[in-house]
Amino acid sequence: MPSETPRFDVVISGASFGGLALACGLSRALGLDFRIALIDRVAQSAAAPKADSRASALSAASKRMLEVLDIWPLVADVAQPVTGIEITDSTLETGVRPVLLTYDNVTGDGEPATYIVPNSALQAALRRGVESSSSLELITPAEAIDFASNESGIEVTLADGGAIAASLLVAAEGRRSQLREAAGIKVVGWNYPQIGIVVTVHHDRPHGGRAVQHFLPAGPFAILPLTGNRSCITWTEDADEAKRILALDDADFLAEVDKRFGGKLGALSLDGPRQSWPLEMHLARRYVGPRFALIGDAAHGVHPIAGQGLNLAFRDVAALVEVLSDAIRLGFDAGDAQALARYERWRRFDSTISAATFDGLNRLFSSDRALVRSGRDFGLGLVDRMPMLKRFFVGEAAGLTGELPRLLKGEPV
Repeated sequence: MPSETPRFDVVISGASFGGLALACGLSRALGLDFRIALIDRVAQSAAAPKADSRASALSAASKRMLEVLDIWPLVADVAQPVTGIEITDSTLETGVRPVLLTYDNVTGDGEPATYIVPNSALQAALRRGVESSSSLELITPAEAIDFASNESGIEVTLADGGAIAASLLVAAEGRRSQLREAAGIKVVGWNYPQIGIVVTVHHDRPHGGRAVQHFLPAGPFAILPLTGNRSCITWTEDADEAKRILALDDADFLAEVDKRFGGKLGALSLDGPRQSWPLEMHLARRYVGPRFALIGDAAHGVHPIAGQGLNLAFRDVAALVEVLSDAIRLGFDAGDAQALARYERWRRFDSTISAATFDGLNRLFSSDRALVRSGRDFGLGLVDRMPMLKRFFVGEAAGLTGELPRLLKGEPV
């Protein structure tokens, strides 16, 4: 590699939530001597975050990681603890939707299993963490389009013709990762005949911190509590019907929301713009290559039925920070093949099981066949009478089961 090419220990391509969190985690774990470059296609700053109507359900484990990284205090004021869950299963025309399953969303030590955090606030907090790190260099606006690796390192080609070098390149660019394609890593997956819609609404009555999941024939309609008398609607709809609804004016669009909302919280009003996106599932066949790794949506894209996509990305981050830190402290460089193989073993099985589970749930609860509906309603009612199984679900939602990286335990690396 030419001597004038800027050299780093790790280059992260993509300022996604996963990319930003990985930059913060490596900077915190490995100190000022560990040089990190973060490539971002769009020049942004913490002071002017990207507009985003979405909110994410952060698990207790993700919260613990953000606490270690000093990010959580920056979003704590806008984070709404989810105190309970209600699940219904009915047709759209049903006037009253009986609650088939309800449970307290609190872990054994009294901590909420999940928190709803606006995406714009979380993005701004993570960017603030990146901007405050003196061991990290933001390269923006820029785009990594290709790379070549050898025994001594990896050289990353930028869209403007420039290049940077590193020991490891991490793709955190999202579902359409150009670097994943450059690495020759194939994906398996499919598109759903559904579109995801998200919007924030204000309601007259307080939600009490309870989240509601209405399973409707076209897909789940989730009501996620936000601070104040507000909720984020995460709505899965049949693609053709979604296009019709999205073309409506605000008054008619709100009427469609109200028809699905359930009427428990009084009159509704829109509290921001609507957003939408096509739904798909994909899994990368490999998560690593020579001096190369995938995280977040570049590695796995899952159906939003359980709201776990961001938590899966943060699990990737916590695992990769740990394996790289362990390898570097033993004298290896950041691109060590054994460390990357350990990361892949740790994360690929969990991600595959999660994707298959969410896909199965979507198919099960999007069916309007009478026999299927009767069977799943019987199952929900059975779970409602089984406290041990409810506690298991809470533990899963909290992200506190399985072999956890130290960051997800709230421990520094």
